[in-house]
This record gives sequence, structure tokens and C-alpha cells, in this order.
Amino acid sequence: MVLKKRVLSGIQPSGRFHLGNYFAMIKKMVEYQNKSELFCFIVDLHALTTVTDGKQLAEYTNEAAVSLLSLGIDPGISHLWVQSDIPEVTELAWILSNITTLGLMERCHSYKDKVAKGIKPNTGLFIYPILMAADILLFQSNLVPVGKDQKQHLEVARDIALKFNSVYGEIFTIPEPLIDEHVAVVPGIDGQKMSKSYGNTIEVFASKDELKRSVMGIVTDSQSVEASKDPDKCNLYNIYKLFVSSEENKKLRKRYTDGGLKYGDVKKELFEIIWDYFKEARQKREDLLKDKGYIDRILKEGADRTREIAVKTLRSVKNAAGLSVRML
Repeated sequence: MVLKKRVLSGIQPSGRFHLGNYFAMIKKMVEYQNKSELFCFIVDLHALTTVTDGKQLAEYTNEAAVSLLSLGIDPGISHLWVQSDIPEVTELAWILSNITTLGLMERCHSYKDKVAKGIKPNTGLFIYPILMAADILLFQSNLVPVGKDQKQHLEVARDIALKFNSVYGEIFTIPEPLIDEHVAVVPGIDGQKMSKSYGNTIEVFASKDELKRSVMGIVTDSQSVEASKDPDKCNLYNIYKLFVSSEENKKLRKRYTDGGLKYGDVKKELFEIIWDYFKEARQKREDLLKDKGYIDRILKEGADRTREIAVKTLRSVKNAAGLSVRML
């Protein structure tokens, strides 16, 4: 029997999901769960680096769980849990921090980038890659889907795993990055990368009026209707193409290059396409919100099942490092 590869992916609870979250990550996770052993978790501990309102973080975490289930994550075949529900991850992070050099952390560009964007610097933000490494290594993950901006953190996890294995023996699986080169950065309504921090998102579960305002607000150039237009330079097109088949995409490109295309018409079409695309997910979300107890049960069952793996890995780590394992 060929064992399935173990794929691990986490998402921060930072409010309602937008199209960037969906196409860059969630849609891929749903596809992975049908061909791999998917480990999907909500990274609330990582969110503490920027979210200091406890009530808000709890709400964001619940929203993330409801949205993941609504968009196709199946807890019957995948592992779904909240990061802080498995305390072994923080214990492993501390152990790993003792074999991680300060220089390795200082080379991580993510910390510098976030501080440059105005995020308050703190120790958690600085050692974020160690906790991410613990997330990955604790569950003996084979593959980790990452965007280009997170690739360095996966490389850090690999470095830490290799260092630990060289010191204490072959304990950890060395994870490999899973990068889909065909998934471009999803543009926001202003053409920058879609991000809540930029205020340029189109939310997956927006109301009809909210969705229409967002789509109609997509920034376009000032070329005349008659002009031939380059679709690849148009963020309206780059959002639209995410929802259509290759054949429909060819037709849309031709409308751009032939001239006569009105951006307003394309926006109205896109609004209807997005609204229809997430119709089933919206209905499922409404049903899930009626039974909060169900969400709590799913997350607890997911954590309990996943924690069995965490405990086994940590036991091996502590044995190798000479730490007491009596309590395990």
C-alpha cells in the first residue's frame, strides 16, 4: 500500500476571507485533501503577534473555522484544528529555539518587512519562524504549500530539522515546499496584492451589496472604449480569469484586444459570476452558523485526533534531548 503524502497548511484568523485567501490557499487545500493526508489548522498563536484584542481573536478564529468548513474542508477526511488546542507545539518551539542560531532569525526578511509596514516589533514576531517550524515538524509533514513570501520560513524549518537530526538523531521528516507556479498573486481592487492591510479586498462572504460595491470599485485605466486593451495589465481581467475556464478566458482576452470593451460591463459580469460561484458555500455557512456547538465539536475532535501524532513526536524529541517523558 502506498502511503499518502502528508500536506500541512495553516491560515491566520484575521477576519473574513477574501478572494486572495481562497485562490492562493483554501481552494488548493480542498484539492489536496482528496489526494493527500491534509493537516489544516487555524494559527491563532501566530495571530497574537498582531492581534491584541482577545474577544476579536476568538471571533476571528470561529469565523475562520466556519469559512473553512463552508468552502469545502471535510473534517471526516482531513485534520482540522486550532493551533493553541495542541500545546505540544509551543513546547517543541522552545526546544527548537535552543538549536536555532540568532543569525538564522536575523536573516528572515519577513520580520523586517512587517516592521517596515508599521507592525509593532515584538519578540513573538521575531521568532515567528521557529513556531512555524514547530507546526510543520511536530506532525512529520512531507509537503507544505507556501507562497513565495513564505518560502524562506519553510527553508528555516528545514534547516532546524536538519540541525536537530544531526545533533540528536533522525527524529524529524524533512519537509519539502509545495509551490504552485501557476497561481499568480491575486490582485486587489487597486492592483496591489489583495490584502486586508491594504484595504483592497473582495470578501468571499460579502453581502450582495458589499460585493457589488467592491467589484464596481476595481480600478481600471482611462483608455477609450474603442481602444485595444492589454488584458495582462488590467487587474479587473486578472481577477475575472480566476473564475472562468480556459475557453472562456480566450474569449475574454479577445474582447480586450479587439476593442469595444466597456469596463463597466465586465465588472457587472464579474459581480454575477462571483455571487453565483460561492452560492453553495454561502448556504452552508448559514447552516453552520445556526449550530455553534457543531463547530466546537468538530474542532475538539480534530485537535484530539491530531494531538495523538503531536504527543508521539514530542515524546521522541524529549527522549532524544534527555528531557523527562514521565508525564507523556
